[in-house]
Amino acid sequence: MREILRRSITGVIYVVLLLGAVFLSSDAFDFLFMAFGLACLYEFKRIVHLKGYYIFVAYLALWWVFIYLTNDTTAVNLLMLCTVAVNLALLMFLFSKKPRKFTNFQKFIIGLFYIGGGCIFLTMIPYKHESFAQFLIMGIFILIWVNDTFAYLVGRTLGRTKLFPAVSPKKTIEGSVGGLIFALVAAYFLSWYETRLTVTEWMAMACLIVVAGSLGDLLESKFKRMAGVKDSGAILPGHGGIWDRLDSLVFAAPFAYLILNIFSYVS
Repeated sequence: MREILRRSITGVIYVVLLLGAVFLSSDAFDFLFMAFGLACLYEFKRIVHLKGYYIFVAYLALWWVFIYLTNDTTAVNLLMLCTVAVNLALLMFLFSKKPRKFTNFQKFIIGLFYIGGGCIFLTMIPYKHESFAQFLIMGIFILIWVNDTFAYLVGRTLGRTKLFPAVSPKKTIEGSVGGLIFALVAAYFLSWYETRLTVTEWMAMACLIVVAGSLGDLLESKFKRMAGVKDSGAILPGHGGIWDRLDSLVFAAPFAYLILNIFSYVS
């Protein structure tokens, strides 16, 4: 009972902080996710034993350039190419049964683009339109939360078939399907409040977020399993680290940004 209470209090504080930053101002949102990116990188660095502090300097420089200094399409596309390429390579690592050791340079590149690039694209999503799109980014958060919550509840109630037992023994196929169904329901209702996307586009976004987010969750689990740790950190009592909370969002963000570009192009 005490553990449930602790998790609940931490969860409420996390959500209030997130909502406060989104609806307070765009600068508050930017700063929060810059800080979240630093925290995720710190936890990643500790888990993979990445030496030095160059990763933080590189991330801050990259973040500052793309959030404040440039919106050049070519530069953004180059960052997208690097981030997606690293993420696809990490998917090969996720599904490979062979043990893999990364060099320090590889760890640096993974951290910079998988986590750093993910946080940058997450920060850029609400700026896809002329004004700061508060409800668009909140909609993406809601899709992730709905998927995570109902995947857990459905999996715990009906789950029989393991999804990926070698990496995450508790996740089930039934839970994943349940999470997707409820995320699609949420997407339908979100289309009433955030009309920048049509109901079809919200449904497509939900499918992408659920699939990419689930892969991001499994990827972080594999890194933790290799390191022999349960959580990426302990900053959030009952929940683990910041990376534990943002693993799905960080991996899904560049793909969400990409699909928003596709929606803008075809509309």
